[in-house]
Amino acid sequence: MKLVEAEPEDPRATRRERRRQRREERRRQLPTLLPHLLTTGNLAAGFYAILEATRGDVDRVAVAILFAMACDLFDGRLARRVGAESRFGAEFDSIADAVSFGVAPAVLAFHFGQMAELGWTGWVLAFAYMACAALRLARFNVSSGRYKNRFQGLPSPAAAGVVVTTAWFFHTLHAAGVETGVPAFFIGLGLVGLGLLMVSDIPYFSGKGVTIRRTNRVVVASVIGFVLVLAKPSITLFLIGMIYTASGPFEMWNRRRKGTALEEIEGEEEGAQA
Repeated sequence: MKLVEAEPEDPRATRRERRRQRREERRRQLPTLLPHLLTTGNLAAGFYAILEATRGDVDRVAVAILFAMACDLFDGRLARRVGAESRFGAEFDSIADAVSFGVAPAVLAFHFGQMAELGWTGWVLAFAYMACAALRLARFNVSSGRYKNRFQGLPSPAAAGVVVTTAWFFHTLHAAGVETGVPAFFIGLGLVGLGLLMVSDIPYFSGKGVTIRRTNRVVVASVIGFVLVLAKPSITLFLIGMIYTASGPFEMWNRRRKGTALEEIEGEEEGAQA
């Protein structure tokens, strides 16, 4: 029996194949990295907002926090779409949210609200908001809430949005020559009130599962809302934040008055936004 010797492999062809495999692997990994990049953008925006808050630049802080909110809105959705959900991603997202929606708004309120005048009390009031934001995020990692299509407590991005748009609104008034003269202590109490709403059991509308039909009314309303935000963003976003913050307690009071209850979730479900 005659043995046939195997032909030696072409080293160049083997290298080309390895390079092709590495390129394909990188292409497969790219979509899974995009959610983490958005979360990193959220974290970077929060850090930038803290720096600008210490300088008193409210406009830049507002833009940075709004950018962080946009990143936070899409990173979870993108992760689910590309199948990149993981425990690491959830924890990384919570850390970024703690910086952008916990530390940054507290620093902004402390400096812009002149809470340093209160001494140790001002520091404690600002810290109380930040601590409540951290507790809100930690609780959300464990349980997303009791009711369907509802957040349990005021979401931390919404609370941060209220702080930033309020500062932006008053900054606009000051630039127009309108003096408000709100005492620092009342600003601190408002900050603590937002913190307590975050850790409360008050259900807030989440918008999950809502399907918007593309009708003429929806298109017209969307265009009008977009124009109003572009025309007077500091005023429009401030009003939206106030309405949403008040909507939770008002809905709870109205349901208790009518004797109606929300639909509860069977078991625990993971949410998309903290």
